[in-house]
Amino acid sequence: MGCASSRQFGARAAGCKELAALASGTSFTVNEVEALYELYKKMSFSIIKDGLIHKEEFQLALFRNSKKANLFADRVFDLFDLKRNGVIDFEEFVRSLSIFHPKAPTSEKTAFAFKLYDLRGTGYIEKEELREMVLALLDESDLCLSDSTVEAIVDNTFSQGDSNGDGKIDPEEWEEFVKKNPSALRSMSLPYLQDITMAFPSFIVRSEAND
Repeated sequence: MGCASSRQFGARAAGCKELAALASGTSFTVNEVEALYELYKKMSFSIIKDGLIHKEEFQLALFRNSKKANLFADRVFDLFDLKRNGVIDFEEFVRSLSIFHPKAPTSEKTAFAFKLYDLRGTGYIEKEELREMVLALLDESDLCLSDSTVEAIVDNTFSQGDSNGDGKIDPEEWEEFVKKNPSALRSMSLPYLQDITMAFPSFIVRSEAND
């Protein structure tokens, strides 16, 4: 797939220089950026056909249900929405998704995960925030655990993360926690992104042929 096959995204053309600029600033190649545009089109025209990804379309891509409220989906959408204008454009989509590339630096994944759990944007992860996100992730995975099991997970994770015992986890403590518990970043890597030019992920909006 070459630059000559690039089409419109948003209100302007995706030219070779723009694709190259996106690729150079992310973990993707130019061909992968072009493939991502095909994915972006499916998402951005699934409900509101304006070439931008709205929260309902984002939820539809993740859950097959645009009406399902989920804290996890909300947080990821908010972090992808770099311009804070309620929609995700193509550049935001590529730059944010790059963090989930298996080859993306661990430091980027660690920082993104911290923001994901820092629900109030205070610069710290508090125990209640951790509990809320654990419950959201369980809901997203359709897992049902007892209240005592959830509390045990939260207590164990927080006690490991809050190394100085001040009741909150700061970025430095989070970094140390992740080093000791690399599985905490498991959801920050999407293996299919290395093969994005070959096939789209199964959870993304279905093609017309499958509807």
